[in-house]
Amino acid sequence: MIRIIAYTSFALVAFAFNSILCRMALRTGEADAAGFTAVRLVSGAVALIVISYFFSEGKSLKRGNWFSAFFLFAYAICFSFAYIGLTAAAGALILFSAVQFTMIVVALIRGERPGALEWLGLLIALSGLVYLVFPGLTSPPLFASGLMAAAGVAWGFYTLRGRGSSDPLGDTTGNFIRAVPMIAIAAIPFLSQINISTRGIVLAILSGAIASGVGYTVWYFALKHHTATRAAVLQLSVPVITAFGGVLLLSEIMTKRLVIASAIILGGVGLTIAGRRNKA
Repeated sequence: MIRIIAYTSFALVAFAFNSILCRMALRTGEADAAGFTAVRLVSGAVALIVISYFFSEGKSLKRGNWFSAFFLFAYAICFSFAYIGLTAAAGALILFSAVQFTMIVVALIRGERPGALEWLGLLIALSGLVYLVFPGLTSPPLFASGLMAAAGVAWGFYTLRGRGSSDPLGDTTGNFIRAVPMIAIAAIPFLSQINISTRGIVLAILSGAIASGVGYTVWYFALKHHTATRAAVLQLSVPVITAFGGVLLLSEIMTKRLVIASAIILGGVGLTIAGRRNKA
């Protein structure tokens, strides 16, 4: 149980750092969206190949599949471009609402039936997220909102496909490798606009190699021990972690609303986990 908690916590913190690193690069002009995404996916693939060489003797290079790789690519590219036109608050609400909606609908279609406490925890956590970000939702750009929703749907499917993984490291490595030619093709129309500084490259590498490559591998490990509903609700804690990370790393202001919303969201997450444990 301690290992599961550790894996899950690490993965959720890694997800939060992806948002922080992306915002840090894009908002200051250190990188453009296409360049950041390209470096992120390539560095993630390289890091995972090296890790696979030492821990699985290269066998991981044959794992993964094109469908999961596409969802990974779609999430990464839509995520970066969406944050050009969205505030952090609006982006967080759209992204994680789409993730939740996707995962829970698929879980229900597959016959998974959450208990009363799980549903209650889900509603409480979602209400806390809405409370946290609602002030920033003044007429968000339609196109950017659609991109972030697409990123959420893609990440939801990527997560669902990873729940049955018997080799998380191998599957994540294979998916990143397959995503590289996708971003290479997608970046062609933006070649003349790519502008990324040395600092932007460093931020993208940290996002790709550690927060994405290692983080997604650990998430695949953890997913085997979570239902789709619980995995969806757990990810609602990411905006909270991101917000606190923004206070520490981006000099953003700690507000009373942030503290209250964090308590509501984390309380809902805890209730969902407790509900699943009682049901079992």
